Amino acid sequence: MIVVLAALALLQQVGEPPAALVVREGDRVSSIPVVVTRLGAMVRTDDVLRPLGALLVRDSRERFRLVVGGAELELTSGLAFARLRGTTEPLAAAPTVLNGTLYLPLSLLTELLPRVGTGFLYDARLGELRRFSPVVATRRAPVDTGSTVATDEGAVTRPRSPVAPPSSRPRRRDRKPVVVIDAGHGGRDRGMRGPMGSTTKVYEADITLAVARQLRAELARRGVDVVMTRTTDTLIALGDRGRLANRAQGDLFVSIHVNAANPRWKNPAGARGFETYFLSEAKTDDERRVAELENEAVKYEVEADAPRDDPLSFILNDMKQNEYLRESSAFAQTVQNSLKLMHPGTDRGVKQAGFVVLIGAFMPSVLVEIGFGTNAAEAAYMSGADGQRRLADAIADATMSYLARYVGRRANGGVQ
Repeated sequence: MIVVLAALALLQQVGEPPAALVVREGDRVSSIPVVVTRLGAMVRTDDVLRPLGALLVRDSRERFRLVVGGAELELTSGLAFARLRGTTEPLAAAPTVLNGTLYLPLSLLTELLPRVGTGFLYDARLGELRRFSPVVATRRAPVDTGSTVATDEGAVTRPRSPVAPPSSRPRRRDRKPVVVIDAGHGGRDRGMRGPMGSTTKVYEADITLAVARQLRAELARRGVDVVMTRTTDTLIALGDRGRLANRAQGDLFVSIHVNAANPRWKNPAGARGFETYFLSEAKTDDERRVAELENEAVKYEVEADAPRDDPLSFILNDMKQNEYLRESSAFAQTVQNSLKLMHPGTDRGVKQAGFVVLIGAFMPSVLVEIGFGTNAAEAAYMSGADGQRRLADAIADATMSYLARYVGRRANGGVQ
């Protein structure tokens, strides 16, 4: 009922023609149209994303996440509050969906965003929102041409703006570290199905989301800000996961997956163990196999929005002289070392391959294969609450250990 009343109020617009919120970024000036309604001044998210360099993720019909300025605001249509890092922030009016577009109260941009986001200041006297210009990056970055990727439950909308490495953006010196957690697969992309020879099936998409939620809770308990690429069983395009991490100004990116045995192996149902990957050219057939397995999710994306050219060679050529390749390798080893202290399976080591999900995340990034879902024992371990908690704790231990070293080096100028 609340949603219906809000939508009706939007239809009954009053007052003069909409004014605009001026957004100033250095010498560049843009504007966001303001719609005056019975609910007060509102803005369309379609008009907000590009000027603010924001990303909107639709988790369900009425639940959204706005990632902007290093903050992830959880919004629900019809409810006049936003959730941010476990706290509730009141809003002047409830976000409302009308004709498929999410409307936000203007005060979210003028009052809340400058307070919780990085790089924004609202000048009430001039009535303009100032966005601090990022320092010019020393490396090239792919340009996002702008599109909307459909998912099972909604869409991810991308702005038309260059994606710059997080290290080139202004950061608060006292800000908490931000870790972006990616639960692999989701929605109609179920990922691995196992175990072999069993009538009771488990799916990779369910396991990865459960472990990701446990990891989020554990990192938050330790004082880390966490952004999830998905919080529900929905399909997020592989390329958008890295973009979301960049918009969140993440310090680390962790993608969680479940492995599957090659049915042509001598004893595929017996394959077990864990391994951690970083982005580089695959050296072995098995590394290429795992990358192909996880990259198959592209086939579930809308054809028009799926990548047509393979950007891996471009990214790798750019990364080989860059901090992130070395740092990702070291982060992967830290994760692997932590998992082998508690995992009942085989330590399969640190590996490298061309995972699409890691391309474009400009920060130390790893993909963790937490076990073989095709193995009955490991499928049961990863599906159980105790196993999921232990896996999350081990990854959290590694993340905290690595953050202490990596962020410390950056603060002391040791990482260029």
